[in-house]
Amino acid sequence: MDRKFKWLEQRATTPDGVYRVLRAAILDGTVPPGGQLREAHIAADLGISRSPLREALTKLEEEGLVVKIPFRGAFVAEVSAHDVAEIASVRLLVEPYAAELSAEALRGPQRPRLMQTIEELHLALEKNDIPAGIDAHLGFHRLFYDLSGHGVLQSLWNGWETKLRLYLSLDHRTYSDPHDLAVEHEKLAAVALEGDIDEFRQELARHFQSALRAQAEDQGDVRPGVHEVMPPG
Repeated sequence: MDRKFKWLEQRATTPDGVYRVLRAAILDGTVPPGGQLREAHIAADLGISRSPLREALTKLEEEGLVVKIPFRGAFVAEVSAHDVAEIASVRLLVEPYAAELSAEALRGPQRPRLMQTIEELHLALEKNDIPAGIDAHLGFHRLFYDLSGHGVLQSLWNGWETKLRLYLSLDHRTYSDPHDLAVEHEKLAAVALEGDIDEFRQELARHFQSALRAQAEDQGDVRPGVHEVMPPG
């Protein structure tokens, strides 16, 4: 097995440091969906004991990025194209409502938070920092739900976030020009602040285009790189 982690900083010796290293490796594709995280190899690559590594793997499992299979080990979690398409189809219905409910806050005291997520997205894309880009991408959309004051909408988002994070770790790498992603979010922010919910819905549909395309496929078909949640045999 290749030493996947040999290029990473050897200062990652604490559980939190190891967690950040592994999380970045999962989200930037160093370890692909379904890939096994072998404790012995990772501990050797990072020059650490297994204790902080196991704590980091537990934290990643709690976040939903890792699945542990008894007697087999830890694997990077996967998400099906069908799941992502279903989430996108529901988001297309409820996210404009969340944007409508949060509009007053976003046009007022919370506007800097919205603009900051776009700035963070630009910065991450300039640095080709996929994990930071995904965090900013999700942070942008989460604001609409968080500021809606609607508990059901907030619960919906919380239920989707891990699957969306796994999906975006693949989707972000499909942009020929990554800055197109930031431009999409600038447009979404502009129409949300204008209060044009119909236009927001249309921009959102364009933004979800690749995810929604899976709805037109047979349920057994899976996008390259996006698989059912099963570890390799």
